Amino acid sequence: MTLESLLLSQDVDMVRVLCPTLEKLSIQVEVCQEAKKASQILNTEKFDAVIVDCDDVKGGFEVLQGLRETPSNRSSIAFAVLNGRKTTTQQVFGMGINFVLQKPVTGLNASRCFHAALNFMERERRRYYRQPVEMPVMVILRDQPYKAKSTNISEGGMAIVVGNALPKNGDARLQFSLPGSKAALEMEAHMAWCDARGNAGLRFVNLSQSSRELLEHWLNEQMEKTVGPLNKLAGPESVQ
Repeated sequence: MTLESLLLSQDVDMVRVLCPTLEKLSIQVEVCQEAKKASQILNTEKFDAVIVDCDDVKGGFEVLQGLRETPSNRSSIAFAVLNGRKTTTQQVFGMGINFVLQKPVTGLNASRCFHAALNFMERERRRYYRQPVEMPVMVILRDQPYKAKSTNISEGGMAIVVGNALPKNGDARLQFSLPGSKAALEMEAHMAWCDARGNAGLRFVNLSQSSRELLEHWLNEQMEKTVGPLNKLAGPESVQ
């Protein structure tokens, strides 16, 4: 599977170092030179990694500041590139940035940093990946059973459709078996949203270790069938 990244920078030399480094790790790169344009993109598109040259792009620091408030990229793996004269590592880590690169960025430092980040990016991709699937689900909400059918499932929750509208709030118990699996799963969930047509979204809570492992294994298999395997690389810890 190809991961996706957004790189905000006007530094031609740095771009020439980072792009081939990222591409070797199967990370596709979209380069943006203006902070305003980057903010617009981040508000509408999802990226596995966001890399911001925050000292040498006007408005770059503000892009980093607002990253965790964007609807699509609040949990993306974020990288700050610093020139050593303006922004400090303490500042960016305080904003929830995951990794720091110091200029001048060399191929070796970039490779070490992105290798270290790769597992985090893959884990986040798996976390928000939603697998379309139709399967019967029993929803027990306020001691009332409802027969439902799933429309998709992720590590964090499930979308369902039922014959009649569900209560808008509350905790539920779910009973279902994943396609191809003989194991019956029972999970606690919280009603995240529902509408008058019987569509609803449920967020899993208090998953047991066995249920979590079974769900993750099943989702990984489906994701590989659908979009191909994630990278299997591992590397040293990030460098600053």
